[in-house]
Amino acid sequence: MPEFADIAARLGEQAIELPSWAFGNSGTRFKVFGTPGTPRTPQEKIADAAQVHKYTGLSPSVALHIPWDKVDDYAALGAFAQDHGLTLGTVNSNTFQDDDYRFGSLTHTDPTIRRKAIDHHLECIDIMNETGSRDLKIWLADGTNYPGQADIRGRQDRLADSLGKIYARIGETQRLVLEYKFFEPAFYHTDVPDWGTSYAQVSALGDRAMVCLDTGHHAPGTNIEFIVMQLLRLGKLGSFDFNSRFYADDDLIVGAADPFQLFRILFEVVRGGGYGIDGDVAFMLDQCHNVEDKIPGQIRSVLNVQEMTARALLVDGDALTTAQGAGDVLGANGILMDAFYTDVRADLAAWRESRGLAGDPMVAYAASGYQAKIEVDRVGGTQAGWGA
Repeated sequence: MPEFADIAARLGEQAIELPSWAFGNSGTRFKVFGTPGTPRTPQEKIADAAQVHKYTGLSPSVALHIPWDKVDDYAALGAFAQDHGLTLGTVNSNTFQDDDYRFGSLTHTDPTIRRKAIDHHLECIDIMNETGSRDLKIWLADGTNYPGQADIRGRQDRLADSLGKIYARIGETQRLVLEYKFFEPAFYHTDVPDWGTSYAQVSALGDRAMVCLDTGHHAPGTNIEFIVMQLLRLGKLGSFDFNSRFYADDDLIVGAADPFQLFRILFEVVRGGGYGIDGDVAFMLDQCHNVEDKIPGQIRSVLNVQEMTARALLVDGDALTTAQGAGDVLGANGILMDAFYTDVRADLAAWRESRGLAGDPMVAYAASGYQAKIEVDRVGGTQAGWGA
């Protein structure tokens, strides 16, 4: 098995984008709890994201959500991000909150409502042109709750037509990334429920349309690393939304439920050429910190991804191929398990310190006093959250 020193340089290739909305008040079940110091503006979300990058060195960009992060001057917002050591990244659309979208957005039977949803995405592309963002990420809540409620084939046709109109506006250096989710908030059928549907839709659009894989958007027991492999094999894995689930779309800290699954996913990313300078897959978090502190929650998340990436890089690929070719079932499995069980935490702390970062980012942030400062400075105003 390779030594940590053999993979240390490759760790510097990792970048994990942070979602602006994770710093606001958010949650997926029943109640969204407010907390002291929560950002009130996109600028304050960016300032909080900068703390994560300051202590981990892993998160140089922050994703925007429109309309939650709308501002009058995106050039000024980009300059603000640069002043904090960040860039503006993925632009995420929102067609799941307006009353008009009760029965669908890009798939709606009413052409006026479909046009409204399309125009929203065109606005997002205009914002991307101002921020220099590469990816437009689309997640749709569209679907139905009852058999017979709608023509599910017709909805696919309308989706293809709507996506085609959006894709026609995508620039030569930009990408459309279509996310899927197997259920919720639609319960009988979702219009983009799985990787195959997303793949079929984006393949019909062109080379600059890709699939986004959210690690929490699958049925229990799904072999997510198989999907990762297949999309990499097909050249259509555009991005990850990293989070963790126990039962539904829990949006918890990545790796919290099943660290071994996260390791297996990242092994396939490394093996399939999707990591770092080898590939073009965007890593992003998509999480809701409802009961835990938000900035430490993001710090813990990116550290979890880094740790499992390091373990994945430690897999002895040559030995694994030999064992697989020889039909050595237990030997091949043992090679993976040896890498997974390797404790790299001390090595990662030393790696961070060699780069001028805190050995333990969680402890360093807690000692910084930043949380106490923003709790005082951000009294008053409206806290950012879902819908704001």
